[in-house]
Amino acid sequence: MKIIKFHKTECGVDFLLNVLSSEGIKDNYIDSEAYNTDYFEIIIFKKGKGSLILNQQRIEISDNIIVFISPFQKRQWKLEGDSNDFTILVFQEEFMNDFFADKLFTYRLLYFYQLECPLYFIATAEIIAKYCELLTEIKTELYTTKPDSVHIIRSLVYYLLQKLNRQYAEQYQLSLEKNEGNYAFLFKQLLEKHIKTQQRIKFYTDQLNVSRITLNKAVKAHFNVTATHLLKQRLLFEIKNFLIHSEMTVYEIAFELNFSEPNHLMRFFKNQTGITTTEFLIDYQNGRS
Repeated sequence: MKIIKFHKTECGVDFLLNVLSSEGIKDNYIDSEAYNTDYFEIIIFKKGKGSLILNQQRIEISDNIIVFISPFQKRQWKLEGDSNDFTILVFQEEFMNDFFADKLFTYRLLYFYQLECPLYFIATAEIIAKYCELLTEIKTELYTTKPDSVHIIRSLVYYLLQKLNRQYAEQYQLSLEKNEGNYAFLFKQLLEKHIKTQQRIKFYTDQLNVSRITLNKAVKAHFNVTATHLLKQRLLFEIKNFLIHSEMTVYEIAFELNFSEPNHLMRFFKNQTGITTTEFLIDYQNGRS
């Protein structure tokens, strides 16, 4: 599968961040093949028509929708011709975490690495217009750089991301309360790094040097699920990705994901979904999953 990597911009500052408009890139989003990227995308549609397959789910694209995509999430766009007007904020994770001097910054944004809630929300036309104005200001500072541009960009980007986070949390009734110790966010970060080889909670509590009770309390407070549930959902997502986007057999997937036996993977999948891997693929191919 094709991986699109971030390219440094032609603007006057050395940022791994950019603002793109639909005029120059629209063709890339019309009936595209499945692909992924090594950067984040926040796509704000003023006008939208078509669909997106993301995280194995179909999103109907409409006016005033905002879509959130994390690195290496498989996606396939099917936008309809000239019916779309959108602006995209793209950035790389390490740059953004360094930019705000917080190694967990992107993990604190509830709309990234999200498995429980939709990866989009619908806003009002007025809010969409406001967000697009902010992106225009950011783009202006990126391409006509002045000595204080870095400070203005930092403040504008931070404001935009946090406003989106607040609205996303309100939309899906998620907590914005800060968690002392950051265990929920650290756990989420570790899952992204180790889920293919480590599927036991003890590994993560040992890494964080906390008890299972403490980790569960932190995860429950922020994501409204247990740590075990979050781990199982992340592992299930990885299995589905292999089933859909690779030619690997269940035996090969089990080996790749550190299951001791293929039947252990199949039992786990059936327990989590209620169907077999074969039934899942048939449903997915027929648009029922």
